[in-house]
Amino acid sequence: MAALSNRAATRWLTFMMFTMFAMTTDSVGVIIPQVIKEFGLSMTAAGAFHYATMTAIALGAVTLGHLADTVGRKKTIILGLAIFAVASSLFAVASSFAFFLLLLTVSGAAIGIFKTGALALIGDISASTTEHTSTMNTVEGFFGVGAILGPAIVIALLGRGVSWKWLYVVAAVVCVVLIALALCVEYPRSTRPVEQAVNLKQTAHMVKDPFALGFSLSAFLYVAVEAAVYVWMPTLLADYAGSLAALAAYALSVFFLLRAGGRFLGAWMLARYDWTAVMALASFAILTCFAGSMVGGPGVAVWLLPLSGLFMSVVYPTLNSKGISCFPRHQHGAVAGVILFFTCAGAATGPLAMGAISDVFGHPRYGFVLATIFACALHAGLLVNWIYQPAGSRLRQLDRSEYAGSLDAR
Repeated sequence: MAALSNRAATRWLTFMMFTMFAMTTDSVGVIIPQVIKEFGLSMTAAGAFHYATMTAIALGAVTLGHLADTVGRKKTIILGLAIFAVASSLFAVASSFAFFLLLLTVSGAAIGIFKTGALALIGDISASTTEHTSTMNTVEGFFGVGAILGPAIVIALLGRGVSWKWLYVVAAVVCVVLIALALCVEYPRSTRPVEQAVNLKQTAHMVKDPFALGFSLSAFLYVAVEAAVYVWMPTLLADYAGSLAALAAYALSVFFLLRAGGRFLGAWMLARYDWTAVMALASFAILTCFAGSMVGGPGVAVWLLPLSGLFMSVVYPTLNSKGISCFPRHQHGAVAGVILFFTCAGAATGPLAMGAISDVFGHPRYGFVLATIFACALHAGLLVNWIYQPAGSRLRQLDRSEYAGSLDAR
């Protein structure tokens, strides 16, 4: 009974962690226009608010993700949360663009640490690769909730004449509460063979594994597409004055609502249907939304781009889950770090390239043409995955070797 209680508490702490940091990372779409006005920056320069965080998460994940497998999930999570809390609280005294970027870099590295610990922990609290995927979708559903709360808090702050930077202070307070709760909960036991060292060298070697590389590249493409919407859609629709102007004002909120709701639905759906088919069909719908937006212009983009959030909802958590599930539990921290590195690389370079192209040609529409190309490449890869099912045998093997028997808890 105590084991079940600790498992439930661990799940909810994981849900709350993802909610908390999403409040900051997915608020950049509404923060960047304020930064452009405040510091007189170009789109490319202001986008550093996003690039700095994503780059730091990527480096933190790939260099320190193995800590979850060596020092343990709990210590890794608490370390990352503590660094994040300190960096976020310092936003209260920051006033220069350079200082903001420094704090975003530190907090991003902290996210890379505690997120890999949390991703590895999902394997410890799952009884099969199928349950792992369902749980991952639920976790990312709570991330979606945080992505809704964050922009809403920023809008509420701005409406009262308060700086957007206090969002980070709110996140710091929530983070302190999570640390206190994490200290009181016993985490599931994770073991590894004594002869198998887990370190940065092994993490680098893991990139050569075709499954780790394949899922990582897919995550790269997906996040480049997703970030296009939450980073640049507000800028794309800023001058829209058509009959759907009210929808344009809340387009980002609608996108996040559909993405969050779709992930909770995905947790149910992926426990019942073939994940490769779901991924191929969802990626085709995403491509349709982007291509339709480019052909139809702002009047079509104002509803198709937010709608894409519904189809995006299940893609990333499923890719992440299946990529991690292709490895033994004692390597989940390392492989989660590798996939998270490529995830953040896509989140950083995709919007960066879009911003640069938009600056060159003078309109954000040209950046979305690039995002449509990314969506096409993603669909092609997931279509091949559906047809040939390359990871099927490995997932079945690990279901037998890693998830047979009951979960062990401290």
